Amino acid sequence: MEGCKVTGRKKIIQDIEKMARRMRGHVLETSLAAGASSSHLGGGLSIVDITATLYGAIMKFDKDNPLWSERDRFILSKGHGCLGYYTALVEAGFISIEELVQTFEKTNTDLPGHPVMNKEKGIEFSNGSLGMGLSLGIGVALAGRRRNSTYKVYVIMGDGECNEGSVWEAIMAAPHFKLDQLVAFVDRNNFQQTGANEEIMNIGDMGQKFTSFGWNVIEIDGHDIGEIYDALSKEAVSGKPTAIVAHTIKGKGFSFSENDNKWHHNILSKSQYELAFTELNND
Repeated sequence: MEGCKVTGRKKIIQDIEKMARRMRGHVLETSLAAGASSSHLGGGLSIVDITATLYGAIMKFDKDNPLWSERDRFILSKGHGCLGYYTALVEAGFISIEELVQTFEKTNTDLPGHPVMNKEKGIEFSNGSLGMGLSLGIGVALAGRRRNSTYKVYVIMGDGECNEGSVWEAIMAAPHFKLDQLVAFVDRNNFQQTGANEEIMNIGDMGQKFTSFGWNVIEIDGHDIGEIYDALSKEAVSGKPTAIVAHTIKGKGFSFSENDNKWHHNILSKSQYELAFTELNND
């Protein structure tokens, strides 16, 4: 029986890895089509493996019934990383790749450069002003408790937005309310819009800080699908929210974009697109 479990886990992880690869391809297609409007390539790529795992194996949802009351809720607090979100919604069946490529950041689009709430398309909340997502997640988790619902709430924050005081108020509040159905990721890619975190505002050991506030803390390689899957598969610690500090690489997946902060927001050229697809296919 144990062997069956291992085999099942291996297959799940392989399927998620394939999904993440397709998502990176979708990111490239969308970024190239965006043209001069550019896109937040780096921060989207750093969370692809996390969103692939959430939408590919962990979260409860029904694309044919997007308002199902017991669906799990996902909140992208770092709204500029939306390409790591929209591409997961493509794979989950909420939107088509054609819609994403053809309408991303276009006038009157449903898929702008920061998510705007559209539950029919699987977009639960509007996000863009940094530092708000975790507080929103706390409210959603409290609402679920009052309704005796069993859904879980997943939030992805950027490490740069953790400079915001509102984030630390939320980090203090979640354990106070014993929100064990809340899972918060920190995308620890060590950069923010204008430079390295340690130069702008060094936030130090994030895991230690969350622990001191009373969270259940798990630290992982944010690009190791097995580690992400195992962290999300663990039983919740009763009365404690979970913080998953995911050590990631900004621009993950392509030689020209990894750890290069100019890809926080940049225009993808045709030659870079072709190089990236070559690397993706040879990976």
